[in-house]
Amino acid sequence: MAENYDVIVLGSGPGGYVAAIRAAQLGLKTAIVERENLGGICLNWGCIPTKALLRSAEIFHYMQHAKDYGLAAEKISADIEAVVKRSRGVAKQLNQGVTHLMKKNKITVHMGDGKLVAKGKLSVTKDGKTEELTAKNIIVATGARARDLPFAKTDGNRVWTYRHAMTPPKMPTKLLVIGSGAIGIEFASFYNDMGADVTVVEMMDRIVPVEDKDVSAFLEKALKKQGMTIMTGAGVEKLEVGANGVKAAIKDKGGKVVSGDYSHVIVAIGIVPNTENIGLEELGIKTERGHIVTDPMCRTSVDGIWAIGDVTAPPWLAHKASHEGVIAAEAIAGKHPHPMDVRNIPGCTYCHPQIASVGLTEAKAKEAGYDVKVGMFPFIGNGKAIALGESEGFTKTVFDAKTGELLGAHMVGAEVTEMIQGFTVGKTLETTEAELMHTVFPHPTISESMHESVLAAYGRALHI
Repeated sequence: MAENYDVIVLGSGPGGYVAAIRAAQLGLKTAIVERENLGGICLNWGCIPTKALLRSAEIFHYMQHAKDYGLAAEKISADIEAVVKRSRGVAKQLNQGVTHLMKKNKITVHMGDGKLVAKGKLSVTKDGKTEELTAKNIIVATGARARDLPFAKTDGNRVWTYRHAMTPPKMPTKLLVIGSGAIGIEFASFYNDMGADVTVVEMMDRIVPVEDKDVSAFLEKALKKQGMTIMTGAGVEKLEVGANGVKAAIKDKGGKVVSGDYSHVIVAIGIVPNTENIGLEELGIKTERGHIVTDPMCRTSVDGIWAIGDVTAPPWLAHKASHEGVIAAEAIAGKHPHPMDVRNIPGCTYCHPQIASVGLTEAKAKEAGYDVKVGMFPFIGNGKAIALGESEGFTKTVFDAKTGELLGAHMVGAEVTEMIQGFTVGKTLETTEAELMHTVFPHPTISESMHESVLAAYGRALHI
């Protein structure tokens, strides 16, 4: 006999497990179905373990530059196996934390491959055995996986996805990173700090192309200064994988094909949604380019079926998935949550230097027809940044010249991923320059650059 629930969540990533917890909090009998690890890709193979790796690289970087702080550190070395072991330990700890949260909230966990078999019905198959679950509402949170190059499949040996790059069989000596989005740039930054010779190839005319142009330009200059080779407007034409390395043919921005030899390659060219073999076609659930189409409340085209996270439209970010999970659970419970507004979702990239942003870039704001006021404040004018030895960076704000509405904020430099939430709160509250100008920022902090950038937009900056 089929087990019956109020809500079944298919997938336990940052969207799925949060949706299950919120549904349980609202008094709904809830189950979650997971085929691999509770916590999904983000917790086990993505956001969290990569930050652990990057933290190790950051400390290694500071140790190598100890003399800049009046300190001495000799015979510094890195043990890649120990670094990876620490990262995996962090992931394991958090996986156990999610397991505890499921028990605490009395959420039933069904391990296996889930598939929608009808409205309100889902089958779970494990070790050749299948059980059927029923629920009035099912939330699809199956996430996504890395996209392969059509002419060079990742093999885990010489050609890697992000997952292989987190547990490298050996330290790369000369690394080619294809793609300069958040994942590509983070791994490029990690391996560069760890001592590899890193080349980044990006098809667009600038790296981190979703960011503001000023951020892209600053980051490229900083990474080149650190020793990276950056090729924009370029594409990999061919990869020849051998026993001892990879030969790459790369067409540069001038159309010339250049050849290079690399020990390893990381492919970071986007994602593919996990929508195959989960019953979408049979139920007639609408998709676009493989991603499930939803309304702002996370409803799909079929009543009772909801979808959240990377399996839906961009941006493909863990915190967006989690917030969608809350929206879906509350809507199912008959509450009245605010619909998702993607303009208020911050983006963070944990390279060195960090980048963070929310809202419209200057170019996008102008394309949308806004008359804008733009303010920039460099970290070299910030006392705390200078004291930290982190004076490279800036904060940029974009306002509607007519109303004073904060349209976007863009930051590059030390700890900006922690500070962007200040602007995100401001956007959610529909703040204008007046409220931000009247906000008292603590001194000495790098966050003062946020205040100064607002003042700069209106010709009132105090420290430049």
